Amino acid sequence: MLADLDPDLSRSAAGRLARAGQVTVNGRPGRPSDTVRAGDVLEYRPPEQERLLPVPEPIPLVIVHDDADLVVVDKPAGMVVHPSAGHHSGTLVHALLGRGGAWSAVGGMVRPGIVHRLDKGTSGLMLAARTDKAHRALAAQLADRTLSRTYLAIVRGDLTGGERVLDGPIARHPRDRLRMAVVAGGRPARTRVRPVARRGGHTLVACDLDTGRTHQIRVHLAALGHPVAGDELYGRRRPGEPERPMLHAHRLRFRHPGTGERMSFESPPPPDFTSFWERLA
Repeated sequence: MLADLDPDLSRSAAGRLARAGQVTVNGRPGRPSDTVRAGDVLEYRPPEQERLLPVPEPIPLVIVHDDADLVVVDKPAGMVVHPSAGHHSGTLVHALLGRGGAWSAVGGMVRPGIVHRLDKGTSGLMLAARTDKAHRALAAQLADRTLSRTYLAIVRGDLTGGERVLDGPIARHPRDRLRMAVVAGGRPARTRVRPVARRGGHTLVACDLDTGRTHQIRVHLAALGHPVAGDELYGRRRPGEPERPMLHAHRLRFRHPGTGERMSFESPPPPDFTSFWERLA
């Protein structure tokens, strides 16, 4: 159960924590064999948590907007958003701290300022909050869908027709803990997909997120039979494809939590994205 609740924790790691006395259930030491029921409170402290606490690092960032309440960052592909097992430095969080100033603590000590995430291989626009008040306001906009996020993706195959809604529920893959999947009983997930252009047996699509599940766009497109090009996890990368999913957070629109002003930002796809698309012609 603990591994189902924490995507960064494997079943074997959860079992080791329980056997080491690092897990409690309702305040009592938990065992790997314990049955957990609705309403039970699980608490644990990973042994390496202290190692994950980020410190400022002088990492260059492309800052699209910066004010007293929030920052809009154009994240490069290959950058991890926050510290996790195997990523103790060089993350976006380390870079944000390196810029100085205050950052929201709503997401915890390991994720200061982080309102939402992008996968390591995904490039594009992200929001970070400088104050707790701004963080909560932006999170509320995410929940009620007034904060909109549009992604561009290059998928395999000719995706025809107009806009379609993909609403398969998403959960951890039943046999592969590294992957997510469309699973009956999973968390509701909704992606709106619109074909933009086609060439070379591929389609450029625009995707709007109505929810924000882990790997949501990649999972939904793979389940549709049109995996994202370059996606080793959900599409088995083919020869000639880039070594990362061709997925880019292109547009971000929201209401400023301090002024109420409607804000809109766009980021053009990076060179690896555009050059791959051009090669398909």
